[in-house]
Amino acid sequence: MSFNTLDDLEPGQRVLVRLDLNSPVEDGTVQDNRRFERHAETVRELAERGDRVVCMAHQGRPGDDDFVSLRQHADILAEHVGRDVRFVPDTYGPEAVEAIDGLDDGEILLLENVRMCEDELPEAPPEEKAETEFVRTLAAEFDAYVNDAYSAAHRKHASLVGFPLVLPAYAGRVMESEYEANTAIASRTFDGQVTMVVGGTKATDVIGVMNALDEKVDRFLLGGIAGELFLRAAGYPVGEDVEGMDLFDEQWEQNADTIRALLEERGDQITLAKDLAYEDAEGERAEVLVEDVAEKTQGFLDVGTDTVAVYDDAIRDSEAVFVKGALGLFEDERFSVGTVGVLEAIAETDCFSVVGGGDTSRAIEMYGLSEDDFSHVSIAGGAYIRALTGDPLPAVEVLEAEAN
Repeated sequence: MSFNTLDDLEPGQRVLVRLDLNSPVEDGTVQDNRRFERHAETVRELAERGDRVVCMAHQGRPGDDDFVSLRQHADILAEHVGRDVRFVPDTYGPEAVEAIDGLDDGEILLLENVRMCEDELPEAPPEEKAETEFVRTLAAEFDAYVNDAYSAAHRKHASLVGFPLVLPAYAGRVMESEYEANTAIASRTFDGQVTMVVGGTKATDVIGVMNALDEKVDRFLLGGIAGELFLRAAGYPVGEDVEGMDLFDEQWEQNADTIRALLEERGDQITLAKDLAYEDAEGERAEVLVEDVAEKTQGFLDVGTDTVAVYDDAIRDSEAVFVKGALGLFEDERFSVGTVGVLEAIAETDCFSVVGGGDTSRAIEMYGLSEDDFSHVSIAGGAYIRALTGDPLPAVEVLEAEAN
């Protein structure tokens, strides 16, 4: 590990902890999700050691419907930590400072949404963020800074990159485990086949991953929007928008040349769907072989069962499997066959496995699978992509610089 962790932090200190509690908000109600459970481990450990724990986090962006106070987050976090979490509707003003000063050993406080501070959001070098009033004022109240927000580590925001320049800095347990698992594909050597399952709705992300990992991955199994676009490049009449749809054509224009080049240069590494699933006139799941599609007249919502069988065999022959993106609309049970089939094969196989992307990891819980059957289930989205493609993570870089 190239940065300091909680194992290097002496107990009994005033600790400022950056979490990522960004969650869906439905009708004004913040939804509980896996992030609270994961971050609770770090918060609980610090509190039980006798640290005075002050947490900061973000929710949404200014102007968005989910840009709300963290008051509800404090209650949800408390349930997972098993201790009271006080909330103060201030981030670094007099009310926040008074609440921080009033903490006793082992107590926990959550500050207001850091994105309500003008100093937080603009991307800027860490040196500039470290000089902001937000960082300077708050840092004076603490002995140490802990960053546990791996899923936001690709951002150059004040709460992520400023504090390590003015306080001793450490990685929390989520940061530590996410970093180790998500960099494994680049840092570890596997003797057997390395397979990557790629899907989801963002073809550009998938293409970036495939370009970056061509020498690390032996086989790519494709589905989702990206899978259809690759089928289109292979000459099949799919991967295009139909009436009421706006998913394919723009991404095709942006990526067609790259997709064709990938198929030409690495076609032996890329496995495309043999069949696709759609909703028939009776509202039931129906399937069609890709070679039998004459014209795309409606949306395809999953890979078919023949494809799942091929992907199942490939996964069971693998020493390591990495997942980025769902193979279909798994939220609808009719079209969960591809995503769940792949996850079940991984769970039953004794391989090193990382499941990344918030949506895909959510399928594990939805369909009764156990996280214990996977080496790591990531709660990161953009940071996971950055780790796979080898792009820098600014919040990790400042932790590493602080440790060296």
